[in-house]
Amino acid sequence: MSEKTRKRFIAGATCPKCQAMDTLMLYMQNNIEHVECVSCGHKQSQPQDQVKAATRSSESVIGVFKP
Repeated sequence: MSEKTRKRFIAGATCPKCQAMDTLMLYMQNNIEHVECVSCGHKQSQPQDQVKAATRSSESVIGVFKP
């Protein structure tokens, strides 16, 4: 069974590895937030606990990724 994953690009973000701008895409997989560079393939992920800690309670934000 395949899981459909919604991927979004992060406007103005720069890849920490190749320094390319506007190449990072963000997606959720198994309740973990992932960021991947489509230019060089660099990947980072953040566990759900860190996502919850970075979310402001007064807003309906899914999560904040801090690379």
